[in-house]
Amino acid sequence: MEFQTTRYPIGKMSIPKDVEDIDIEDCKNILQTFPMAIRDLIKNLSDEQLDTPYRKDGWSIRQVVHHCADSHMNGFIRFKLALTEDTPTIRPYSEALWAESPDYTFLDPNLSLHILENVHARWIFLLDSLEDEDFRRQYYHPEAKKNFTLRESLYNYAWHCQHHFAHIQNLLNKRNWI
Repeated sequence: MEFQTTRYPIGKMSIPKDVEDIDIEDCKNILQTFPMAIRDLIKNLSDEQLDTPYRKDGWSIRQVVHHCADSHMNGFIRFKLALTEDTPTIRPYSEALWAESPDYTFLDPNLSLHILENVHARWIFLLDSLEDEDFRRQYYHPEAKKNFTLRESLYNYAWHCQHHFAHIQNLLNKRNWI
């Protein structure tokens, strides 16, 4: 049971059956506040603390921050593709292999925090400009073998923010680093 709670501290992502129930404003608020919340959470951590995995065989805090920046850059691009093309096929990537690259394991996470702040600022600006029907636009995810609406995708990225924030926060609480 501990493995599940450390791997999925807020539960596995599950899109509501009725996607119209997804509150766009709540999701936007999560995206808007996430970069500063992560920055505040890790601002006083040492390199040793940043290199601590949030669970056995899990990523370090440093890797999680870099992952969020790359994931959310991809998310923003997926939105742009769906808004400018008819159901484009997005390109998945190996998150696990990316997390092993030297920039994930050695670089200062502040570099990725700057990316998150700027990508999220652009993303929120874009989201604020959309009409409800825009959130019905879709992209095709070849690994999932299904289409996702932008409403579903927004929900996914809001969950992703909370999911990784909880990974870091739970580790800091467990180690009494807060």
